[in-house]
Amino acid sequence: MLPSQAKICTLPELLGKVQEWRSQNQKIVFTNGCFDIVHVGHVDYLERARLLGDKLILGLNTDQSVSRLKGPSRPLQDEMSRQRVMASFWFVDAIVLFDEETPYELIKAVQPDVLVKGDDYTIDTIVGHDLVLERGGEVKTIPLVKGYSTSQVVARILGA
Repeated sequence: MLPSQAKICTLPELLGKVQEWRSQNQKIVFTNGCFDIVHVGHVDYLERARLLGDKLILGLNTDQSVSRLKGPSRPLQDEMSRQRVMASFWFVDAIVLFDEETPYELIKAVQPDVLVKGDDYTIDTIVGHDLVLERGGEVKTIPLVKGYSTSQVVARILGA
């Protein structure tokens, strides 16, 4: 198995890693998304997220979840491809798929110390903020790189 593949976890495997990291007093950061076409905005965002703690967990939407959120023409890349690409980044420590509309149950299971989203959200609109704050954790937003979104990249490719 390649090192990046070892970062791709089922929920039970992830919870085992989380338990191990907690026993080492590591600060656990969580974020989520589709990450369909990876661009500089994603890289900047995830690297900044990782710097907020010792381990970064990425909740990745399944293909069905992406389609429900973004429409029938998405995702452009399947979940296996998206997992492998995201796992290749040094700043991502674990990846787990979730199929629900939101990662609320996943956040509840992981109980991260820091919950992060882009600054297109406010703290009170970030799914799971209540769970993290209730435990004494932090909820943060990270400034997004202007001009970069998957939708904008797709539009450029299509010449729109």
